[in-house]
Amino acid sequence: MADNARAKKLADLIREVVAEKLLRGVKDPRLGTHVTITDTRVTGDLREATVFYTVYGDDEDRAAAAAGLESAKGILRSAVGSAAGTKFTPTLTFIADALPENAKTIEDLLDKARASDAAVREVSSGAKFAGDADPYKKPGDEDDASA
Repeated sequence: MADNARAKKLADLIREVVAEKLLRGVKDPRLGTHVTITDTRVTGDLREATVFYTVYGDDEDRAAAAAGLESAKGILRSAVGSAAGTKFTPTLTFIADALPENAKTIEDLLDKARASDAAVREVSSGAKFAGDADPYKKPGDEDDASA
C-alpha cells in the first residue's frame, strides 16, 4: 500500500499529462479545447486513477467528448506510463465532473434567497418597532408611577 503523498503526487502528474496530451497529442476533433481536466484521484494501491473532466458545450458535446475520451484511453494511459515511470501504470477511468451543475444549482438558490430578502426588506421598510420607543425602565419612572 502506497502512502497518500505518493498517490497525490501521481494524481497530479496524471492530471498534467492527460491535459497536455489532450491539448497537443490526441487528434480527435471531439476533444480539442472543449475538455478541461478538473481533478484526478488515485487509489491507495496506485492501480486505478479516476480523471474528472468538464466539457464546454451542450449535452451533445458532452456525449461526444465522453466517447472521444473512451477511444483515447489507451494513448493517454501509455503517455501516463512513460511519464510516471512506475512499475504498474494505473488504469484510467473518465467521469464527467458534476461541478458546473452543482454551481448552477447553488447560484439558483442564492438568487432565490436574494429575491426573498428583497421582498422582506420591501415589506419592512415602513414598519415600526412594537412597544415604546424606549422600553427600558429608568430610576425616576418608579417614583412617578407610585405618586
